[in-house]
Amino acid sequence: MPATIRFDHAPEAPRGDTQRTGCPFHDVRSMLRDVGLRPTRQRLALGWLLFQKGDRHITAEILHDEATRARVPVSLATVYNTLHQFTEVGLLREFAVDGSKTYFDTNVDEHHHYFVEGDNQVLDIPGDLTMAAMPAVPEGYEISRVDVIVRLRKK
Repeated sequence: MPATIRFDHAPEAPRGDTQRTGCPFHDVRSMLRDVGLRPTRQRLALGWLLFQKGDRHITAEILHDEATRARVPVSLATVYNTLHQFTEVGLLREFAVDGSKTYFDTNVDEHHHYFVEGDNQVLDIPGDLTMAAMPAVPEGYEISRVDVIVRLRKK
């Protein structure tokens, strides 16, 4: 049976350290405060579950399942709201696959993804992709980000 996660006794990273470097524990409380979010119990719990394993790609449903197994009482709606709040303040990067499946990436650096069809697995594409030419941008707009998703299937 999984243990209940207790955040009041978790080890803390040095103050001001908000880098997500794949360490086993991140100072989620400071991370939330640094971006202007109040560190509620649910945000702390979900943040710890999100960032404890380093860079990862996750859906709201997967995070909700992890929270349920860790005995964190949180609804799926709260998970969605929290993921969107984390995205708005730059802690996560959101991208859609197939238009209906939304993933959240803990690696917010510019990068692109492979999507493994059938496995619903997302992998980072290493290195930079170069685009031969970008289309002309309509008057009054600028490109905010380019997301490339390369779909893979097993032979």
